[in-house]
Amino acid sequence: MTFVSEISPTSDADTSEVQPAPAADKLETEATTVGESAVVEGVPADGAAAEQAVSPTGQQDSSDQNPANQTSDDQAIGDPTSGDRDQQDQVVNSGEADMSDATTTADAESETESQPSETAEAVTPASQEDPSVAPESDQPSFANLGLAEEVLRAVEASGYQSPTEIQARVIPELASGRDVLAQSQTGTGKTAAFALPILSHVDLHGDTPQALVLTPTRELAIQVARAFSTYAGKTKKFRVAAIYGGQDYEPQLKQLRRGAHVVVGTPGRVIDHVKRGSLDLSSVRCLVLDEADEMLNMGFLEDVEFVLQHSPEDQQIALFSATVPPAIRNISKHYLSDPVHITVRRKQVTAEQIDQKAIIVPPRLKQEVLRRYLEVEPTDGVIVFTKTKDATIALAERLGHGGFRAMALNGDMPQKVRERTVAQLKDGQIDILVATDVAARGLDVKRISHVVNFDLPHDNEAYVHRIGRTGRAGRDGHAILLVTPAQRGKLRSIEKTTRQKIEIAQPPSAEQLNQKRIDEFKASVKETVESKDLEFFTGLIESLANDSDLTPQTIAAALAFQSQRGRSFLAKDLPTAPEKNRQASRERNDRNDSFGDDSSRRSGPPRRLGPVRKGMSRYRIEVGRRDRVKPGNIVGAIANEGGIDGQFIGPMLIHDTFTILDLPESMPHDVMETLQRTWVAGKQLGLKVDTGGPNRVGGGDRSGEDSPGRPRFKRGKFQRGRDDDRGPAGKRGPHSKRGAGKRGPAGKGGYSKKRR
Repeated sequence: MTFVSEISPTSDADTSEVQPAPAADKLETEATTVGESAVVEGVPADGAAAEQAVSPTGQQDSSDQNPANQTSDDQAIGDPTSGDRDQQDQVVNSGEADMSDATTTADAESETESQPSETAEAVTPASQEDPSVAPESDQPSFANLGLAEEVLRAVEASGYQSPTEIQARVIPELASGRDVLAQSQTGTGKTAAFALPILSHVDLHGDTPQALVLTPTRELAIQVARAFSTYAGKTKKFRVAAIYGGQDYEPQLKQLRRGAHVVVGTPGRVIDHVKRGSLDLSSVRCLVLDEADEMLNMGFLEDVEFVLQHSPEDQQIALFSATVPPAIRNISKHYLSDPVHITVRRKQVTAEQIDQKAIIVPPRLKQEVLRRYLEVEPTDGVIVFTKTKDATIALAERLGHGGFRAMALNGDMPQKVRERTVAQLKDGQIDILVATDVAARGLDVKRISHVVNFDLPHDNEAYVHRIGRTGRAGRDGHAILLVTPAQRGKLRSIEKTTRQKIEIAQPPSAEQLNQKRIDEFKASVKETVESKDLEFFTGLIESLANDSDLTPQTIAAALAFQSQRGRSFLAKDLPTAPEKNRQASRERNDRNDSFGDDSSRRSGPPRRLGPVRKGMSRYRIEVGRRDRVKPGNIVGAIANEGGIDGQFIGPMLIHDTFTILDLPESMPHDVMETLQRTWVAGKQLGLKVDTGGPNRVGGGDRSGEDSPGRPRFKRGKFQRGRDDDRGPAGKRGPHSKRGAGKRGPAGKGGYSKKRR
């Protein structure tokens, strides 16, 4: 590689293990120190990608925090030396972005049924369409891959001895200076495959970025940045910066001014910093495109090309993708120089005794559907998974108010509180645990009968790990997914991963719920009559009946009513989603994949919004055309930060200084506050109810002439979150072939120059 190694294999550096990171505020604006000197900047302290620090002894920092509006908690790298897995949360990183599948010094018993097996394919030139699958071979050790001594120590401190197939094949190629096109599913450890060789060759004396990693989502950017910090161990002075949309610019500008050796970011925010002059790409020697197919699916093709065209021509490029569609092959053809194509396929199965069902439900009804399901379904212990720490608390409180014995479990809770909560679940003092993926990592409670995916996980492998917590010890298990209409594609992807069909179930009806309540009411009254001394109350009822014209039946009915404490005994049918007219359907069919401004297609008189649909209200946000905002920026921010499904984001009109759009009329107060503070195009949305009349005239970007139709974007684009701040809209040139020359032999200690 082209980096000058500052870590000598003969280094006598401290061999002590990686220590827990210190506690930090909700949003870390400067740096988080890992070990003694390696820092990751711009990442929430022990945040979405890592709720706890690396600790080979299984000890954790209980004071870690997560920023507001954080969108996901992801999987952990297991601590192989941990003792009681019921009380040990584990090291945090992505289930797909680290060495979660590497061989550990001790097996994780609680994950046995969901551990993957991998079959690696032969390494062939990228030009070949169908690389053949090679027989599985013995995996080498990390020590044989040419990694720096300090990096090896950090890896070994985590208890890992053998690399995964993708790591064993990619690391030597990157270390030798080759461009790589790696086809690998999530969960195969691909983050370590590019992070470890980069760390082994970084020049720590430099103060400009030497490696750039592009990711499709902010969650993945945080995960990857945290992984770099973890793998750096005690590498002195190493800094990694995470830059992504939805966060204020100032903390990111500060960390870039301090100097970062590696920058991890989403395409839109990276481009924005490049155009501002705050991010210099001239010294980048290695560019990594992580989840490249996902970036293209989310409309980032032009952004990716912009970065490729504004970075050095002789840089090394590593492209990681679960699939290799024509667009990926085209990028490889034009921008990669003589790449090696490495393909690794992964097998993943789930326990057959786990019954999996999905309920299709609009986002605004998810809490009500969950409450009804838990009320009707016979359960023992239940784990409900959410994607954020704040959601665990809010949902647990909502269930508690509904009469359920529920508690939250997340990484912000002190370790003793988490241990006590798990013990209460084991002992039957509580029945429902609302948890993040990270906090529930390694949780093994035999009485778990149901796992509810309130929020779908970031990747399919995390789903497998989730539902693996039920159906144990020979018991039947049940897994429920609450899937929004826009997430049907994600559901099909999960089915492919698990190789099992997931049945579509209907939410409990009002009739089912009411019959359940009536049966329980009768049973409760009978039990009270049989087990309690009611002599005093019987006399009291008789006295009341004698002193009035009330019958005992009327008095009993009044008492039953009072026992409800103002709550309705009988449930009503769930509201249906707003109807979509045929014109809206035609608009969806005619849409392309672009999120760009469609002003070039407009003609005739100014467009206006049609009447507000039932169940929707008209709102105003304080960003407009002068801010060079795109509809995709707005939709992405609202869907990602507010958790509002794309089908409930109505048409919008973008004016010069503001935008009018339709959103659900009954948004919770906390969602309103979140959207008021959300940043898009360098400004906060300032969401508020529009008082300017039913129609606004101006250059609308999403609705047709007087059309109340749906937004002009394909469904499902925002279910995993996207970069909601893509900066000024600049024209991107066509694919520019950056030379077809073959690379010469790699020079000692660094990259070789490409003849472009």
